[in-house]
Amino acid sequence: MSGPVTLRLEPLGQALTLEPGSALRDALFPRGVEFPCGGRGLCRRCRVRVLEGALPIGDEDRRAFSAAELEAGWRLACHARVEGDLTLEVGQWETPILADDTPFAFVPAEGLGLAVDAGTTTLVAQLVDLENGRVLGVRSALNPQAVFGADVMSRVEHALAPEGLRRLRDAIRAEIGRMAEQLAAGASRAVTRVVLVGNTVMHHLFAGLDVEPLARVPFQTQQDGMQMFQCRELGWRLPGDPAVAFLPCIGGFVGSDVLAGVLATRLLEGDELAGLMDLGTNGEIVFGSRTGALCASTAAGPAFEGGRIRWGMRAATGAISEVVLCDGRVQCRVLGNAPPRGICGSGLVDAAAVALELGLLDQRGRLRACGDAWQLCPPVAITQRDIRELQLAKAAIAAGVRILLRELGAQPCRVRRLYLAGAFGNYVNRASARRIGLLAFEEERVVPAGNTALLGAKMALFVAARDAEAFDRLRRRIRHLPLAADPEFEEIFAREMLFPTG
Repeated sequence: MSGPVTLRLEPLGQALTLEPGSALRDALFPRGVEFPCGGRGLCRRCRVRVLEGALPIGDEDRRAFSAAELEAGWRLACHARVEGDLTLEVGQWETPILADDTPFAFVPAEGLGLAVDAGTTTLVAQLVDLENGRVLGVRSALNPQAVFGADVMSRVEHALAPEGLRRLRDAIRAEIGRMAEQLAAGASRAVTRVVLVGNTVMHHLFAGLDVEPLARVPFQTQQDGMQMFQCRELGWRLPGDPAVAFLPCIGGFVGSDVLAGVLATRLLEGDELAGLMDLGTNGEIVFGSRTGALCASTAAGPAFEGGRIRWGMRAATGAISEVVLCDGRVQCRVLGNAPPRGICGSGLVDAAAVALELGLLDQRGRLRACGDAWQLCPPVAITQRDIRELQLAKAAIAAGVRILLRELGAQPCRVRRLYLAGAFGNYVNRASARRIGLLAFEEERVVPAGNTALLGAKMALFVAARDAEAFDRLRRRIRHLPLAADPEFEEIFAREMLFPTG
């Protein structure tokens, strides 16, 4: 076919006009489809199903799908090219955005401020009136770096390649700049300051800093402090050329998003021990009080976000988000009241808890009497490998918690409140998390805290107006503990791989 071809995308209902031979990846990424392994054909997360037309079966497809799945039309989008008119079913439409509208105390300042949560997956920006604290506008977008890989280590790897750091830096700066300009364009007054927060890798990639120390043990960086810019340096066209501050990281893989979370939860202002956890591919944990705090990061892996799970997906339409026992029968809640297409992190935790209660799963994590997989809600099934991925994730978090509390000379019962930050923490069932051994705390002490990174970034706008050194002082009150250097980590991790007996 010599002329343009039409690509129709379902269930979104969009139609695109492309040149023959166009890479499907280039067409889908701007519309929210992620390529978690960076387009290397390893993860199956970019799978699409051919409804009309044809996509040739490649070697990567044969490695990723069974013969029945290939016959049903499943292909990997990362290696496909559109040669003729084509209609595809694509599941990854909705990127969950956890914004924030939590009220907080502040000292009024002049002008407008822009708070940005530079997340690994999504970017969220809020325009704030510094006189009254009102949020005047919100913008969100997929982090454009995701085309190079969904997880931070994939991006570190890409940044170490020739020109890789520049590509990643320019991509995130351009996208946040576009969001900032959109928000500022509708404002009656000028933006006077911008505050960004993010994990350590996002901090380094935005600033264009060397990430090589993050690619090897002991994962300690040399340039993790506050990074300051003027808008013109970043290529942003904001009236008055306001200053842009990327808040400092705490240490290792514990970034300024956690520092902002400590600010948002006022963790260091109380007399009693409290904690903050952000459960993702890299789990960050902080415990402390007004006397100071300890923090650590632990490589949990992507299971909490649906990664490396056979039917895993993000919390979007078609994802099983809850699994419960009702009169001895397993019931699943699917987001969007749609047919099930996969299972997200909260659903996986529930499924494991239910399997333990039914005796389908033993203490060591072995699936019993399920054949190759437990058919949860057809076509979605839980495999033995899925359980192992969940065990690795929950053991990494639980081991980190135990080591931090040991260093503080405290037991879990001494923690008066545990804040769970982020999307997974906001939706995970606390009873299920306790049942599988992910959280060793009484349910009433565990508090879903929402997007504490964004809330803390907004609070930082007001703090920066009065005391720019406050963030370094806050950072110095939190000691980073490298878990890999702890002689007991492997032993504790191995114990935490087990599921509680009841």
